[in-house]
Amino acid sequence: MRIKPFHLALALVGLVLGLLLSVQFRVTRDTMKFPQVHRVKTMADKIHDARVEHDSKQEKINRMREELDKVAAGAALGALKEELVDARIESGMTVVSGPGIEVTLNDSNLEVKNGGNPNWYVLHDEDILKVLNELRAAGAEAMAINNQRVLATSEVRCTGPTILINRNQRIAPPFVIAAIGNQDTLTNSLKMRNGVIDSLEPWGIQVSIKKVSRVEIPPFSGSISFDYAKPVLEDQKNE
Repeated sequence: MRIKPFHLALALVGLVLGLLLSVQFRVTRDTMKFPQVHRVKTMADKIHDARVEHDSKQEKINRMREELDKVAAGAALGALKEELVDARIESGMTVVSGPGIEVTLNDSNLEVKNGGNPNWYVLHDEDILKVLNELRAAGAEAMAINNQRVLATSEVRCTGPTILINRNQRIAPPFVIAAIGNQDTLTNSLKMRNGVIDSLEPWGIQVSIKKVSRVEIPPFSGSISFDYAKPVLEDQKNE
């Protein structure tokens, strides 16, 4: 069968129209897809940026926490060190120095009167204790007698012509008591009317007080042990 030119032209026109419709459909489909792809990509970028920012802030927070922990640890350590220093001073385990006074006590150089008691003219443990108590009440922060550190647990008692302190240390007159504290307050506590010095004066007991710009108190040389006294823990206080 012979194809007429008219039919051939019509077929070509149909083919061209089909191709055009196909291309238009594809372009329309791609155009409809593009906004969706663009939106997804935009959201993905935003999520990524947000994660990066979050990680950066979290890292900064971690660094700040570490610095805060270091500062807190340093402050706590500093406080503990201060407490340790205070404890060592109070326990007499370390040498200390500061302004204060030196009190020198010696037996009387007067002759014993007829019928008088010779014991009145010599120093006794109670005389030493009175001086120590007055100084402690006046705010003495550290004391020593004849280079023996005086603690809250130190005993002072007579053993013949000498005095025993810190259990096994014998000391003899003259007794030199060194005390660290306010010089005027310490001096006035001993010189007050009807005070300890006035009580020793009638018997000629020799007393001299000297203000010293730098008094050095040696550490306690003995040992301290507690057989019965035990510390009470925080969780045991209410039991």
